[in-house]
Amino acid sequence: MPIFFDPGYFLAVAPALLLAMWAQWRVHSAFAAASHEPAPLTGAAAARHILDSAGATDIEIEPIPGKLNDHYDPQHKVLRLSEAVYGSRSLAAVGIAAHEAGHALQDAQSFALMTVRNAAVNLANLGSGFGITMFAIGLMMQFPAVAWAGIALFAGTVFFQLVNLPVEIDASNRAKAQLVSLGIVPQNEMPSVNNVLNAAAWTYVAATLQSVLTLLYYASYLTGGSSDSDRS
Repeated sequence: MPIFFDPGYFLAVAPALLLAMWAQWRVHSAFAAASHEPAPLTGAAAARHILDSAGATDIEIEPIPGKLNDHYDPQHKVLRLSEAVYGSRSLAAVGIAAHEAGHALQDAQSFALMTVRNAAVNLANLGSGFGITMFAIGLMMQFPAVAWAGIALFAGTVFFQLVNLPVEIDASNRAKAQLVSLGIVPQNEMPSVNNVLNAAAWTYVAATLQSVLTLLYYASYLTGGSSDSDRS
């Protein structure tokens, strides 16, 4: 049975998949609840205030269509906020916007792990795509060296996830501190913001866990972790 139809694989990554589903549910739940709690600024205004206060006045902020697809683009120095965040005056909006502003500040201040993460993006994309393809080809053609090369490329994805996790946590910590210190969100209203950002952090934990478990499963498959009958 080919590995991609092997129930053993899904059992191996089941903890990560279950965690990811729970984390996504928690993100949407926390965001929906915090969306009903008012904030003094819109998400865009909060992000602008945070960036300007840190001297990052050259970073632009622009709206994008979609939901919860907010991100900071380090290549173009642009912070892109979804419609539900950009113009919304809610604790959910300012929390997400502040998190993305945290990434912009990491970039502006040359935060070491952010620099490593940005450099590893292409490696991660190569590993998640071409690496898996090489592994499959090596497995089907019975070329162990090719399969191991695919695993080595996929390890780049794992490396990216391991670096990305502390980067995301740091961005959230920066966001929480800035929201309070700049008076955007009173300390007594921060629990709702914390719920949103902490829930989002679990999605990155799940992604990291899944990549690690996948790498271990692929490696064990080549080192005899799976039966010969499964490889036929």
